[in-house]
Amino acid sequence: MREVVIAATQMACSWDIDANVDRAEALVRQAAGQGAHVVLIQELFQTPYFCAEQKNEYRELAQPMEAHPVIARMQDLARELQVVMPVSFFERANMALFNAVAMIDADGSVLGKYRKSHIPDAIGYQEKFYFSPGDTGFRVWDTAAGCIGVGICWDQWFPEAARAMALMGAEILLYPTAIGCEPRAPEINSRAHWTRVMQGHAAANVVALAASNRIGKEIWDEDTMNFYGSSFIAGPEGEICAQASEDDQEVITARFDLDVLRAQRLEWGLFRDRRPDLYQLLGTLDGTV
Repeated sequence: MREVVIAATQMACSWDIDANVDRAEALVRQAAGQGAHVVLIQELFQTPYFCAEQKNEYRELAQPMEAHPVIARMQDLARELQVVMPVSFFERANMALFNAVAMIDADGSVLGKYRKSHIPDAIGYQEKFYFSPGDTGFRVWDTAAGCIGVGICWDQWFPEAARAMALMGAEILLYPTAIGCEPRAPEINSRAHWTRVMQGHAAANVVALAASNRIGKEIWDEDTMNFYGSSFIAGPEGEICAQASEDDQEVITARFDLDVLRAQRLEWGLFRDRRPDLYQLLGTLDGTV
């Protein structure tokens, strides 16, 4: 038996960066108090979702991973609580800027980083103004709580990313996120679609999966973003094991036996019966080989 408790958190963010980080730490402590071994915090939790608009001054928020004060603080917290945490941050690497995650193990060590592969460019999600496409490739890490793969927000819409991490051995998929209403079409609510696409990743790969989204209204010069929370944890059949509300700051948890999940993957034969020799067109943009 390899039992693991996964927690997902959600909160609103302001321009008081210290308060945001304090709030994130409090949620991690709450999750650990509920028995969590893995705690997922939302995407870019140190600030509001600044990618909603294009401003050069927001590029100055980026910092290198080495000696990053929030990562260092979360390392201390992970070591104290003995939890595994992927920590989202805005990375500066020389002249390049990335939307990145540092994977912190339960002993406080940084196992490595992942840089977001899929970068959106849409009203309210103007990330190409800030971030270069990630160059790390998809990553998985053997942690104290199992083998974990992490995608970031827009990555979660691509089944290829989830399958790649599963092929590399991921037993748990984690997606820190910032998503809400379409700012100029507020009647559109993608929450159910957003949830179902990741339920499909869990079911197709027979893994546990968690997504952590932010909540609250963020008002910008031209647009208002209403983030719909609804952070959730899904099981190996795509079932929802726990889901937060659209509006409240919360911690949710779910328990899995990773040995049971491994047996299920073997029983289904989904990886045994793959035909990679037929999938060459997945390496193209237009579906022709």
